[in-house]
Amino acid sequence: MDSLVVLIPLLPFIAAFLIASGLLSGYIEGENSEATTATIANWSINMSCLLALTLLVTDLMHKSTGSLNLGSWLTSDNLNIEINFITHSINIILAALFSLILSIVMRFSVNYMHREIGFHRFFAILSLFAAAMLFLVLSGNAIGTFFGWEIAGLCSYLLILYVYQRPVATVNATRVFVTNRLGDIGFILGISLSLAWTSNANWLDLPTYATELTTSEATAIALCFSLAAFTKSAQVPFTPWLSRAMEGPTPSSTAFYGSVMISAGVYLVYMLEPLFEKSPFAMGVLIVIGAITAIHSYWVGLTQTDIKSSLAYATSGQLGLMFVECGLGYWSLAIWHLCAHAIVRCYGFLSAPSLMHKVKDNPIKPINPNISQLQWAYTASIQRFWLDQLADWMLVRPIKRLAHDLSYFDDHVLDQLMGIPTPTINTISSLAEFEEKLLGAHLEQTKNPFTNGSGIAGKITSGFASVMHWFEDRFILRGIGKDALNMGRKLGRTANKFELLVLRPRYLVLFVLTTLLLAF
Repeated sequence: MDSLVVLIPLLPFIAAFLIASGLLSGYIEGENSEATTATIANWSINMSCLLALTLLVTDLMHKSTGSLNLGSWLTSDNLNIEINFITHSINIILAALFSLILSIVMRFSVNYMHREIGFHRFFAILSLFAAAMLFLVLSGNAIGTFFGWEIAGLCSYLLILYVYQRPVATVNATRVFVTNRLGDIGFILGISLSLAWTSNANWLDLPTYATELTTSEATAIALCFSLAAFTKSAQVPFTPWLSRAMEGPTPSSTAFYGSVMISAGVYLVYMLEPLFEKSPFAMGVLIVIGAITAIHSYWVGLTQTDIKSSLAYATSGQLGLMFVECGLGYWSLAIWHLCAHAIVRCYGFLSAPSLMHKVKDNPIKPINPNISQLQWAYTASIQRFWLDQLADWMLVRPIKRLAHDLSYFDDHVLDQLMGIPTPTINTISSLAEFEEKLLGAHLEQTKNPFTNGSGIAGKITSGFASVMHWFEDRFILRGIGKDALNMGRKLGRTANKFELLVLRPRYLVLFVLTTLLLAF
């Protein structure tokens, strides 16, 4: 039964491949093919869900071995990276839960995305995302988890960019993509340190090799993975990317930022429990960042005027509480909190489009009078505590200024020093110019400031090019007539024929044999 785990992420991947291939080949296009695309996507995720539930029941009955090893992917010295899967405990529980949520989202999307221009593109990307997330939670090592992590991030970018004609969508998608790459740095560093110090990245072996690490080594690895987890789960200071990601369609917001992908950070920390238990400092970081995020998200959520942004900050706040639970050592509570939150948030996001109908006659809940008069608190909330502006001030603007300074240095220093050779058309092809004169073509050459050499190197190169042009024009081109040019062309064609003849296989073999005989 454990071998069925391979099919769980494989089936949605096959669906994504089939839909994308049909879309590129023109076999799937327009409204007439919507039923075909929907059938492929829904059947694949439904089968994955059925297989995940089957393995979950098998695990609960203690009939599974708990893992599946398909062999080695990379072996070097004492380093051995395997292709393996975990089929028990929280991994198979999350696989069953996520596949069930994705199955609901897929079915919901059929009607929601009906007659949208990017209908087929949406289902191809969503199927690929389903494969990535299922691979992420079922992989038996950190490297496999990272592959799923990256593919899911790519799908997130593509669906935020769903309406790519809108400038707001392109800006938001780019900001989200770049922000998540900062977390990837931490993930890669965590894997690198794990391999350098333990030569092992398997999740099942983590309790064993964690005992071999010193406290400082465990802290370094835990903090690197914490950076990845905080970024993926939209914790402070990375929280603003989550509200920007709401630019995508509602079904994708449900799967990505409401219940499935957003939970990957908490899952990663949970898998690293032995490392965090050995590092009190890393546990403290989880508590501090989680608590700050919970308070920040609650406060900002009070002034949100659209339902998706409100749900986004509610999500990041709940995830902050999960990190606090992990930091306090309540690991089981955190993971069950994650599962319950994914279910509730899935319903919340999917019902968001009809919310206005449901709350038509319901009065707005009043804010606590103790804080309703705090103008500074309202300003901070409406500005989302200026986290976006702070990121622009600390990262975006300095990089822009650096790019401007480098461009100025290139234009006003390097170009002035190196210069550009001249004349252009004469030095490019004097022979072409001579043939134009023979044919009677007279091209007027206008002086272009860009072609004039500048700087010491430019003046030297310009002068040398002018002398060479004069020599070629006086002593070579004018001494060659039309007959000589024709004869040169004939000789060139003859040489080409001889070269093709010599390069035939039989002559090459003869040449090689002759060379070997002479060598002996």
